[in-house]
Amino acid sequence: MADDNPESTSGTAASGPGPPVEASGGAAPAAEGGQPPVPGWGPSGQYQPAPGYPAYGPASGQPGYGQASGQPGYGPPDYGPPAYGPAYGAPTATLPAAVAPERTKQGRGLGAVAAVGLVAALLGGGIGGYVGYESARGASTGTSSGVLAEPLPPADPNATPLSPVEAIAARVLPSVVQLQVEGLRGAGEGSGMVLSADGLLLTNNHVVEAAANGGRVVALFQDGTSAPAQIVGRDPSSDLAVLRAQGVAGLTPVTLGNSDSLRVGQQVVAFGAPLGLGGTVTTGIISALNRAVSVGQESGASEATVLSAVQTDAAINPGNSGGPLVDMQGAVIGINSAIATTGAQGGSIGVGFAVPVKQAKRVAEELERTGRATRAVLGVALSTDGRTSNGATIGQVTPGGPAEQAGLRAGEVVTRVDDRLVTNGNELVAAIRDHAPGDRVTLTVDGRQVQVTLGGQTG
Repeated sequence: MADDNPESTSGTAASGPGPPVEASGGAAPAAEGGQPPVPGWGPSGQYQPAPGYPAYGPASGQPGYGQASGQPGYGPPDYGPPAYGPAYGAPTATLPAAVAPERTKQGRGLGAVAAVGLVAALLGGGIGGYVGYESARGASTGTSSGVLAEPLPPADPNATPLSPVEAIAARVLPSVVQLQVEGLRGAGEGSGMVLSADGLLLTNNHVVEAAANGGRVVALFQDGTSAPAQIVGRDPSSDLAVLRAQGVAGLTPVTLGNSDSLRVGQQVVAFGAPLGLGGTVTTGIISALNRAVSVGQESGASEATVLSAVQTDAAINPGNSGGPLVDMQGAVIGINSAIATTGAQGGSIGVGFAVPVKQAKRVAEELERTGRATRAVLGVALSTDGRTSNGATIGQVTPGGPAEQAGLRAGEVVTRVDDRLVTNGNELVAAIRDHAPGDRVTLTVDGRQVQVTLGGQTG
């Protein structure tokens, strides 16, 4: 069981990595140093984040879930952040250095032979080249045929109508930034977006957390300029962070949309710097809404968390984290944050996740003002004994908390938050996280409806 203090548990804890199921708080801190084991689907059916690229693979000698050591894993895909490269390792997409061959006597001999061959070719070329030229001139005096004989049309960018995606790219790209992060444990890259003309930026917490203590962040803009950026505030529970680029002015901010108006099947466009390739644009649709996704330790973050995410099939890869997901008007409706993969080194398989912009805007406002953000809490600890297959079972009720004031008791099962179906603990956490402190929600508990005013917790 997990609660507003996520270290509290009850019943038989689920095995495997990832955050404990909790109804309102953050998650247990991740162990620092080294690479975590390959995450997968937990025994309770919760999403477990998957490694990013290229350094979030399994720890040496550790098997993945559901298979013996050294055997390939089978089953549902893993979940993980489209991380900015290794949290504690080499930068993203660094090519291996070429290894110079050892200079041996044989090597010198081959070099000499090559040089001699080059001289021989030059000497022979004076005779053979002339003979070949005369033969070719006599054998073929014709010209190219078909389309090869026609000149290419003059270059004209206006020759074809501007497509909707082109128009969106032209509008949004000036507001997208690439982030280079250096910390005490390594370096990496990610993406972000411009919130104000004077340099306020929004990205994921897991992108910049490595630089939070003694590191540095550099923002690369689409016009080729760059500026150092300072962390204004971070919120691990929502995986969001606000930065401020130093000494800049006249930037183009993004336009914010409203994630509450999204529809499944709606077309979207994703922006970012996958694998360090800045200014990348991909397209897709909204695949699902209100998807509960557990993300955390393997991203390099010190805390795991559960996101209430927008799911998309637009290609999102390592390095896209923190970049905008926009609608067909170019308005931001989500912040690219996580992907599902089929292996430790996998990229996009068409299952990506974004933090809804409605939640991101509220958190970003608080981070800008105070450096910290609040989150909604229900005031319960959820049982993780697996006895409930449809709903979230309350393990403990926090004395004096919102749930106790509403009359909720341990052992009761929550199956809905307003109109949103709840089938497990992660879905209850995500549904509560989707609200702000002070919101009034209607819970369906053991078939009856209960009104609860959510509390708040900082950090």
